[in-house]
Amino acid sequence: MVPTRAPNLASPLMTRSLREQVYEYLRDEMNHGLLQPGAFLDLNAIAERLGVSRTPLREALLQLETQGFVTVLPRRGFRLNPLSLDDIRHYYETIGALEAAVLRNYGAALGRAEVARMRELNAEMARAVAANDFDRYYDLNLAFHDVYLDLSDNKALLALVRSLKQRLYDWPRRAGFIKTWEQHSIGEEHTAFLDLLERGDLKGAAGYLQDVHWSFQVQRHFIHAYYFASQDRNQP
Repeated sequence: MVPTRAPNLASPLMTRSLREQVYEYLRDEMNHGLLQPGAFLDLNAIAERLGVSRTPLREALLQLETQGFVTVLPRRGFRLNPLSLDDIRHYYETIGALEAAVLRNYGAALGRAEVARMRELNAEMARAVAANDFDRYYDLNLAFHDVYLDLSDNKALLALVRSLKQRLYDWPRRAGFIKTWEQHSIGEEHTAFLDLLERGDLKGAAGYLQDVHWSFQVQRHFIHAYYFASQDRNQP
């Protein structure tokens, strides 16, 4: 499938490599639903559209492969991976375990200012949900979790967590969201998590992250409604 929008690789950040620019272009097309899960990519057509050789395009696609967005199939090329229920379960298990580990190992460095910042971000999330501002909500949600994740110097762990979140949130980015899910996450889960942090209960906060907030079983009904409701409607 070839993107339908006109490419725009021009950028004032000319220090970025061509591979990085092509990667960002492809991710943008994916996020906007112009490249759909399950489709095979025509490298020649995309390279011609972008005005680049196949080399930076293949390099960008290989980066996407390492992040789980595409699969290389012998003699068939690159296929964009759909997101299955098992994928989501595995991502939740991994993110929950890693975020909880960061909090256990580095959470003692969280002070009042950091917790206050997280409460502020949570309030901004509530306003974004009320305004139906889907993109702003998710940007704020990432920033909320990054307050404690950024305490870690484990770059490999952080890269994995952020890559898995991209798979969950951006493939493709839905036009709408499940308001009751976001309201519950903000009003119940984030609030309970912050209360534990303010009491200095790092063990309890880490456990809550893993066993509630990032629990596939706890979130399953919301996950199904968000990711698979359209499939259910299309079934006879």
